[in-house]
Amino acid sequence: MFETLKALNPDPILGLLAAYRQDTNARKVDLGVGVYKDEAGHTPILECVKQADLAHRAEETTKTYVGPAGDADFDAGIEALIFGADHSARRDQRLRTLQAPGGCGALRIAAELLNRAKAGAAIWVSDPTWANHVPLLGDAGLEIKIYPYYDGASQSLKADAMFAALEQIPAGDLVLLHGCCHNPCGVDLAPADWDRVAEIAIRRGFTPFVDLAYLGLGVGLDEDAYGVRKLASAVPELLVASSCSKNFGVYRERVGALSLLCATPSQADVVFGQAQNVARGVYSMPPNYGAALVGRILRDPVATKAWEAELGTMRDRINGLRTQLSDKFRQRLNSNRFDFIPAQRGMFSFLGLSKEQVQRLKAEYSIYMVDSSRINVAGVSQSNMDYVVDAVCAVL
Repeated sequence: MFETLKALNPDPILGLLAAYRQDTNARKVDLGVGVYKDEAGHTPILECVKQADLAHRAEETTKTYVGPAGDADFDAGIEALIFGADHSARRDQRLRTLQAPGGCGALRIAAELLNRAKAGAAIWVSDPTWANHVPLLGDAGLEIKIYPYYDGASQSLKADAMFAALEQIPAGDLVLLHGCCHNPCGVDLAPADWDRVAEIAIRRGFTPFVDLAYLGLGVGLDEDAYGVRKLASAVPELLVASSCSKNFGVYRERVGALSLLCATPSQADVVFGQAQNVARGVYSMPPNYGAALVGRILRDPVATKAWEAELGTMRDRINGLRTQLSDKFRQRLNSNRFDFIPAQRGMFSFLGLSKEQVQRLKAEYSIYMVDSSRINVAGVSQSNMDYVVDAVCAVL
């Protein structure tokens, strides 16, 4: 049987990580892998997560299944965090939230649910989008289409082209939107852009689907949730896939959620039941540990406040690095070429380098980034920033 299978090309990110680990250069820098890192280059466990872990272990009395919907405290807490505790969609009981194995799990369950509702439905994704969106959504049977988003020449939003494309999307199609901290380009929609997207969605009749993987790492929790909350107050149907990997630092615990907004409470019950049935056929029951910790934090106001402080430290570090990088590039080059970096949000930016320049950085300086020149800003530190800036300037 297996002789029919062909070898696949290696995953570019995983291949980059392997090459980095084998590199013996003491000055090597990893700007490729998309995880948060502190000044020491370490991905830490948040103190609030450590405290929740201690309390959870002391109180846990069973390892039985939690059920396909997942941890109840987590589902309620993450829904309130994303939409706001008093959002009209919650008051009207039109929202349902399902725990999933990470943001990827939420995306895939949503895709399977959508394909069950409308086989082969078209979903429009931004150009560019996170590479894993295509297999997660397309392999479930959805048809992938593309709308313009990022202008590489100006390192900004292709607003006119994007809105012109949205105006042509037919009713019944879906549009995937990055809720904040766009991966891979770092260019986010402004509140006025979200307002316009909502207006077009209502008029054209397409369904928004928001991937919210970096809530709180852009401007702030409420600011980063503006788009989701605006859409939820305007459209009859909405899907939101969220992740706690980055903002809670629980990457390996695979903590995510799928939130579903429907036109009526009774329809929400039906759709929620279908989503749980999809999950049952994919992984049966979700893991509990990570979601239990996040749920514990979100139900305790003191723990929530502590988490928000730690999240703010991560966010401030990323935004501070953006400003410092831009300033150093301006000093070295006497040019505004990299002034776009502080205007972007989240962990990622395109530097606008050619594939050949990226390869030179790896070969000559042991600086690792993907061929598109997308960097993880959090991989920069005070100890390597000058080295990174000087190397980039050397290959320009």
